[in-house]
Amino acid sequence: MKAIWNIARILLGLVFIFSGFVKGIDPWGSAYKFTDYFNAWGMSSFTSLSFTLGVLLSALEFFTGIALIFNFCMRIFSRVALLFMGFFTILTLYIAIYNPVTDCGCFGDALKLTNWETFYKNIFFLAFAIIIFGYQKKFRKKRPTLSPTILSLVSLIVYAYLVSYSYNHLPIIDFRPYKIGTNIPDGMIIPDDAEQDVYENTFVYRNKQTDEVEDFTEENYPWQDTLTWEYVSMESKLVKEGYEPPIHDFTIETSYGEDIKDFFLYDENYTFMLVCYTLDKTDTSEFDKINELAEYAMNEGMNFFGLTSTDFDGYEQFRMENNVEFEFFNCDEITLKTIVRSNPGLVLMQNGTILNKWHFNDIPSVEELQGEGVISNQ
Repeated sequence: MKAIWNIARILLGLVFIFSGFVKGIDPWGSAYKFTDYFNAWGMSSFTSLSFTLGVLLSALEFFTGIALIFNFCMRIFSRVALLFMGFFTILTLYIAIYNPVTDCGCFGDALKLTNWETFYKNIFFLAFAIIIFGYQKKFRKKRPTLSPTILSLVSLIVYAYLVSYSYNHLPIIDFRPYKIGTNIPDGMIIPDDAEQDVYENTFVYRNKQTDEVEDFTEENYPWQDTLTWEYVSMESKLVKEGYEPPIHDFTIETSYGEDIKDFFLYDENYTFMLVCYTLDKTDTSEFDKINELAEYAMNEGMNFFGLTSTDFDGYEQFRMENNVEFEFFNCDEITLKTIVRSNPGLVLMQNGTILNKWHFNDIPSVEELQGEGVISNQ
């Protein structure tokens, strides 16, 4: 039984570490997922807590995993693991049934699972948590030893540093579809043999003789019996999602609603795209450097524009307040948050391929770009 207990402890510990790590190095991604939950459940007043809750949850997962791996303080962390798995098993069952969000976010952007897959995964690991808790008195270390304590604390310090770095810069590992090296047009391609969405149609007819309303399926709806039945309506329910390309909501729209993304995605010149998902929340501390870089780029025949979800009146006012000479276009807010975890964040493209991305704390100067060979004179 001890071997089974150790296997359960190590495997569940690795799952906790992986989950806490991939979410911890993308703290804004975790915050956005909490925001999705709060909005779905009509708790929008709690969205201000999203970032704090995202960081705390990720840290708790990571350190619980470390404790399980090193058999450290198991009297406490076996209970934490059991409570964690029990709570989220119940929560994910609710999510699977009612589908308030399409992705639970349990592994951030590193691994996407359907809501039912997430629930089944939690059932499996809940059994591990029960085994660990049930036998922890028998197999845990009676007294803490120095090595597990030191290793646990060192792991926590390294983890805290990586989370802090990812917050002040960009995630150290980018799992999103807009990572460096991605060709955006390629990411939008739908293969010819891709699976299509499957819908279940319900037809509502009224009986002309009894005035009763009845539901029918596609197999038995009385479309030919017009003497008895009168068509009322049809309802379609998505029962199976088809293939969705990694990049599917990327647009560059003018104030007139014209999508001009192809103009930039197929341009052989360098294209700088400043992402400001909402201008009222955009940090403007580095806009002197941004404006200088924009002036250089446009003088050299490169493209430089802003992309935001804020409406035209909003970004015209923003341009005047921050002495911005480049133009802004529109894109969906969620897409912009996915492109770069910074507001503003700078993206460099060429022929639709993302060459580099920068947090606003790391906006490069012209000299730095040329010195590092990121861009060359046209």
